[in-house]
Amino acid sequence: MSDIYRIRVAQHFADIPAEQWSRLSGAARGLPGAVYNPFVSHAYLSAMEQSGSATADTGWLGQHLLLEQEDGTLLGALPAYLKSHSQGEYVFDHGWADAFERAGGNYYPKLQASVPFTPATGPRLLHRHDLDPASVRQALTAGMKELTRRHGISSAHVTFVPEDEMPALEDAGFLHRTDQQFHFLNAGYRSHDDFLQTLASRKRKALKKERRSALENGIEIDWLTGSDLTEDIWDQFFAFYMDTGGRKWGRPYLTRQFYSLIGERMADDVLLVMARHGGCYVAGAINFIGGDALYGRHWGCIEDHPFLHFEVCYHQAIDFAIDRGLARVEAGAQGEHKLARGYMPVTTHSAHYISHPSLRRAVADYLERERQDVAETGEWLAGHGPFRKGGGPASDED
Repeated sequence: MSDIYRIRVAQHFADIPAEQWSRLSGAARGLPGAVYNPFVSHAYLSAMEQSGSATADTGWLGQHLLLEQEDGTLLGALPAYLKSHSQGEYVFDHGWADAFERAGGNYYPKLQASVPFTPATGPRLLHRHDLDPASVRQALTAGMKELTRRHGISSAHVTFVPEDEMPALEDAGFLHRTDQQFHFLNAGYRSHDDFLQTLASRKRKALKKERRSALENGIEIDWLTGSDLTEDIWDQFFAFYMDTGGRKWGRPYLTRQFYSLIGERMADDVLLVMARHGGCYVAGAINFIGGDALYGRHWGCIEDHPFLHFEVCYHQAIDFAIDRGLARVEAGAQGEHKLARGYMPVTTHSAHYISHPSLRRAVADYLERERQDVAETGEWLAGHGPFRKGGGPASDED
């Protein structure tokens, strides 16, 4: 990287050239040595803003850091937002905010480097794919700290960080936080039955029964992607999302236009798993297809059927990943119920820069204890997974 560069802050993705963004590692398919992550693509992030889902009006004011040469050539970037709340992040800091404000401080606004409403690990300190990432990461991390200082705000947060980006953040004084998700790891399975053969007999029988039960009321499953994603399909899926999201969260985050935009810009990266009953779609789950992973996001339904959520969100995702030869399925935040369905505990990482010394000390002490708890819980859960002990062949009686 050239020694002469600048960091510019852009409030809108519309002001960032998509062609230059596509040269950043992870942001586009086909880059040498890079694994595509759909959530850091220009198409996805610009759809969040253009659709009105993540804007200043919803508490997400763009503060995207762009590392550029003097001629404007983009070397690296950090998608970031100035936030007036902690909603839609999935790494919870409400307790930190409450404690600081009770002590007379102002926790908000804060700087948040993340993909809005998307609890999936992916590149945050993006670098041009043909550059050594170390110097780019160092410059972007320094830029984030400087932006925090200039705004005079309490903190800066980088969430769902790949583990190889954590050293640059820790070296700059960010605190390390861990959490846990459940991922299906594809060990080269040829079919879902091939995967089932690795499970303990009781677990295998339970999952087979669960899948039969989910479909026994005449439910049929379709995989929709690419040109299948018509506006009529999006209307139907959005109705599921609003119905279920409204009951779970009160106010769903994403607008109807968001789905039209991703359908227009990245349809081949989207998988809708849709369930039909009586000739009509009654439930569905949206997934995004990465270079080596399927990312499950959210689901909705307008009819309740036993086990249909598990079939549409988890079993069908495994089927698709095996069919496409994807290395894993990341099934979103939380959910120990995923363990019985073959999704194993995986540690996730985030980094937090706390400006106020007293708040920083309190958070650092809390995170030390939390990391230990996450590690112990993950180890315990891994030991209680559904897989056969010892890896021997399945019984012919199963």
